[in-house]
Amino acid sequence: MSERHMGLYAATTLGVGAIVGGGILALAGVAFATAGPAAMLAFGLNGGIALLTAMSFARLVRRFPESGGIYTYAKKVLSIEVAFIVGWVVWFASIVAGVLYALGFAAFTVEGLQRLAPSLGVSADWLGHGGTRIGLAIAAVVGYSLLLVQRTAGGGNAATIGKVVVFAVLIAGGFVAWLIGSAGTPAETLGRLSPFAPEGSLGLLQAMGYTFIALQGFDLIAAVGGEVRDPERTVPRAMYLSLGIALVVYIPLLIVVATVGAPPEGIQAAAEAHPEELVAVAAERFMGPAGYWLVIGAGLLSMLSALHANLFGASRVAFSMARDRTLPHHVGEMRARTGTPAVAVAATGTMMMLIAVAVGNVAAAGAASSLIFLISFAMVHWAAMLARLRSGHPRPAALPVIGGALCLGLAIFQAIAVPEAGRVVAVWLGLGAVLYLTFLAPGARLADASAQARDPDLVRLRGRSPLVLVPIANPASAATLADAAATVRAPGVGRVLLLSVIPREGRPAVSLDAVVQDAKDILGESVRQGLEGSGRPEALFTVASDVWSEIARVANSHRCDTVLLGLTRLTQPRVEAHLERLVSEIDADVVIVRSPPGWRIAETRRVLVPVRGRRGHSELRARLLGSLARSSEPWVTFLHTLPSGTPSDGRRRIERGIRRLARDEAAGPHEVAFEYTDDPVEPVARLGRESDLVVMGMERRGRGGPAIGAFALEVARRTDMPLILLGRRRQAGTLAARGLAQAVSTIPRPGQRSGS
Repeated sequence: MSERHMGLYAATTLGVGAIVGGGILALAGVAFATAGPAAMLAFGLNGGIALLTAMSFARLVRRFPESGGIYTYAKKVLSIEVAFIVGWVVWFASIVAGVLYALGFAAFTVEGLQRLAPSLGVSADWLGHGGTRIGLAIAAVVGYSLLLVQRTAGGGNAATIGKVVVFAVLIAGGFVAWLIGSAGTPAETLGRLSPFAPEGSLGLLQAMGYTFIALQGFDLIAAVGGEVRDPERTVPRAMYLSLGIALVVYIPLLIVVATVGAPPEGIQAAAEAHPEELVAVAAERFMGPAGYWLVIGAGLLSMLSALHANLFGASRVAFSMARDRTLPHHVGEMRARTGTPAVAVAATGTMMMLIAVAVGNVAAAGAASSLIFLISFAMVHWAAMLARLRSGHPRPAALPVIGGALCLGLAIFQAIAVPEAGRVVAVWLGLGAVLYLTFLAPGARLADASAQARDPDLVRLRGRSPLVLVPIANPASAATLADAAATVRAPGVGRVLLLSVIPREGRPAVSLDAVVQDAKDILGESVRQGLEGSGRPEALFTVASDVWSEIARVANSHRCDTVLLGLTRLTQPRVEAHLERLVSEIDADVVIVRSPPGWRIAETRRVLVPVRGRRGHSELRARLLGSLARSSEPWVTFLHTLPSGTPSDGRRRIERGIRRLARDEAAGPHEVAFEYTDDPVEPVARLGRESDLVVMGMERRGRGGPAIGAFALEVARRTDMPLILLGRRRQAGTLAARGLAQAVSTIPRPGQRSGS
């Protein structure tokens, strides 16, 4: 993303541009028709809910000063699948809001031209055609899309300032009319507010549900947090200022409309007769034709600035999602010359245009937008609570709890009161689920695995505490494995369980005292190394007749995420047989390390990754490569071997797939190499001698559990370079699967030892 270029003024005008004007001009009539004069209270109560939500946003942006807004916060404290759902609906809500404002711009333009046409002596019949409004809406979207592709921000400030000035003139004109009595005596105008709530509390709640979107827009400031200077201070202040300016405009304007702008029969009757033109008709009552044209001008400026702000914010959400592979990765590409997320802007603008063309009446979509924002704001409060709890606080703050309950309650009411909104949301969620499961999930999970390896704080914020089991049989390797295990669990998160199994029958020609002393030496050295390395290992002694079966029993009974094995004699027949049985019995990821004495992975600069084209171990490899990139930035070579007789068309197809796989797994600089040979082990051995580390996945054979596999064992037999074998757990899980193993088994920090 481009450098941080937005200050307090730019961030505030973005929020004001999104909030002020469009919503109230379009929805004031609906609110007054639903609740009568109590619509003023509905806007005020919505302002209170929005303020509570802004406070939760402020807590989160201080913790995560990045772009993406609600999506980013969900990604930090929830799973990548939940984050996709949140980002998907927030992107859609901003797109629909943009469509509403684009069509609103078209409606105000047509209304003004129809009023002008007779005086100009031209026919206005063509203006009533539906295609005219669609064409104007598309033109507005295209114009702002081109602007945002060319520059990082801007283009909306003039419209924002202009509409605020126009609203100020309207409000001032209304209060002048009230003071001079041109719309009736003060008593008469105030009498139009009675009865204040003719529909009772139910009408008030309905008005709140319909008009909540009129206060949406402050969240877009958080969506561009990565482009704001000093975001921890600037973003919260900009949110509060934009909300305050909106309420300072809304409440006085509604008072003016409901008093001096209302006919003698009251504002509710006028709203029921002319809901869409209520504000314009009201302004014409107390300011004459000038008032009407001021509202038309304010409407045009409001719709354009709100369209700009929603297109800008939604494109940043799409950009953040694409960088995490929860949208196609091409959407996350930057335009080199301008530093703008051009593809994300184009994708968002295209979606707006398609919806504008496909949906003639966007009333249900507008109601769905309010519903989506209420749900997403409830999730903001939830994320704020989780972030606080997982940062060590004993209980959540009261304000997020209250704000979340209010947002969720109003969302439930909105879904019941406007069932069309619920159906629109359900359809969009269904489309998102199909897209994610059939296309996006593999890349998203790989990107998330790499992100967790690079930033272990993600694991803690998501409430996970992965358990790593480290069986130790040789005192000489205890220190090395304890060092490796401390890194497996990632700094500051997870637990390490050091296991020493004492054979029940003892060993031939070895006394029981010697066996016990051996176990003491193992765990004593392991604990000492763990404490010196700022780890907090747990030690477990067990007694069993079969050591390998006991390792499997402990791994399954403790629900370990990873079993870390250090083996130098990997290819010995008995070791191979035991490993085959062990990795087939445990429900955990397995990391097997073979390394020569004195080898240190912290000094790894070149990594060879043989891949077979399948993604069975992709997440484990992505974690490992991400962990390597955390302390160093090694050059990774992905190697794929094919039979020498592979047809050329098949070669091109396979090479494209391998390049995609490498792009998804790599956490840093990398290359892809292809070898066409009938001896696939030879290129691995040859390139392995030029590398510091070889990383391979174990294979599956038949319908059984994971096995080491003939190819990996043959590589181990014919080479002596450091080797890591990764084995996936037997049960892959579901969308919200348990986090995969912290497959970073041999990444000690500088100064730590490795090997086995």
